[in-house]
Amino acid sequence: MDRPTLYIANKNFSSWSFRPWMALTGAGVDFEEVLIPFDYAGGNPNIKAISPTGRVPLLQHGALKIWESLAIIEYVAELYPDAGLLPRDRAERALARSVSMEMLSSFRALRSACPMNIRRPKGRIALPDGVDADISRIETIWRDLLQQSGGPFLFGAFSGADAMFAPVVNRFDIYDLVSRNDTLAYMVTMKAHPAWRKWEEAARAEPWIVPEDEV
Repeated sequence: MDRPTLYIANKNFSSWSFRPWMALTGAGVDFEEVLIPFDYAGGNPNIKAISPTGRVPLLQHGALKIWESLAIIEYVAELYPDAGLLPRDRAERALARSVSMEMLSSFRALRSACPMNIRRPKGRIALPDGVDADISRIETIWRDLLQQSGGPFLFGAFSGADAMFAPVVNRFDIYDLVSRNDTLAYMVTMKAHPAWRKWEEAARAEPWIVPEDEV
C-alpha cells in the first residue's frame, strides 16, 4: 500500500492540522509529513500549489487528494480499519461521527476568542458572549462519553474523536477556561499521549511567529 502524505501548517498554531496529524500518529499509521508554514502576507504559494482549497491539512494518497480534517480521518479509518480511529461498535461509530462533526461545525465563539497556541503563556482573558456556552457544551460531550465508555479516552481507547477535540484541550489549558475535575482529568490524559507530546515538542521548537489576530 502506498504511504500517504499529510500536508500540514505550523504546529504551534494550526488546529486544523493538529487533528488529523494526532489521529494518524496516535493510531500508528505510517505517513509522510510535509509542513508548509503560514505566510499571511502573501499567502504561501506552496499551499496553493498542492491544495485545491489553498488550505491545509491535505492528505495525498497516490493521485487522490483529501482535504478537511474529518474527511482525512474518515478516509484513513477505512484505509486502516484495525488502527482504531473509529469505534468497532456501530452505535459508537455513529456517536463518534456526531460529536466529531459537531466539533468541526460548531463552537465558533471559542475558536475566535481563543486561538490555538501551544507556546502561549497560560492565563485567562476576557471572554466574549458565547464562549461560556461553547465550553459548557464541550464539557457535557466529554462527561457523557467518558461516563459511558469508562475512559480514559472518549470511547475507551484513543480514537479519531479524541483527535478532533485535541485543539480544544489546548485552548482550555492555555486560557485556563475549565475547573471541573473530570474535564481536567481528560485533558491530562490527552496531553500525556505520546502523539500529543511529539506535536508539542515540535511546536515549541518552531521559529515562526504569527500574531494571534491572524491565526
